[in-house]
Amino acid sequence: MSTRPDGTRGAYGTGRDALLDAAVRVVADRGLRNLTYRAVAQEAGVTHGLVTHYFGTREELIGQALTYSLQMSTTVVSPEPGSGRLDVLVEGLGDLVASTPAVQAFQYELALEARRTPRLAPELQAVYRGYREALARELAAAGLDDERLVAVVFAAIDGLVFQQVCGVNDLPTDEVVATLRSLLALARADPDGSVTARP
Repeated sequence: MSTRPDGTRGAYGTGRDALLDAAVRVVADRGLRNLTYRAVAQEAGVTHGLVTHYFGTREELIGQALTYSLQMSTTVVSPEPGSGRLDVLVEGLGDLVASTPAVQAFQYELALEARRTPRLAPELQAVYRGYREALARELAAAGLDDERLVAVVFAAIDGLVFQQVCGVNDLPTDEVVATLRSLLALARADPDGSVTARP
C-alpha cells in the first residue's frame, strides 16, 4: 500500500494519481533533483516502465504533479465557493497542511528550484496564479474586488502554510486565519468601499 499526500492509503499501481502521489512525496522528501522515474516507481511500488508509460518526459511528470498538487489544495479556499462568506474563507487551512504536508512541501521545493532552473518558472507561476484566482473570486463575492488586497491576503496565507510546513509557526495557523478574516470584514465594512491604506 502507498500513502497519498492526504494521508489515506491506496493500492500500489492504481494509475496516474498514485504515480503523481509518489512524485509529490519524492520531491517533498528528497528534493526535485532526486525526482527520477526509478524513484517514483520505487515510491509507488511499480516498475519504472509504468511511470514512463504515463509520463513521456520528466518535465511532463513535473507539470502534471504541479497541476495535481494545485487541485488538492485550492479546495481549501472556501467550502462554499462563490458564497462571499468571509467566515469560512480558508476554513481548515491548518488541518489541510497537517494532512497534506508533502503536497505543500513539494510546491515550495519547486518554487526554490525554479530560481535555479528558469524553465520551471512558467508552470510554477501557473500554479500560483490558480491560487490567486480562486482567492480573488471569493473576495470579489464578498465585495472585496481589489487585486492588491488579493495579493496581500494570498501572501499571508502562503506564509502561514510555509511556516506550518517548516514547523516555525508560533501560533496555530487557524487562529491567525481567524484574525485575517476579521481584518477582511473590517475592509468590507469600510464606508466608502475602498481597500486603500490610510496614513
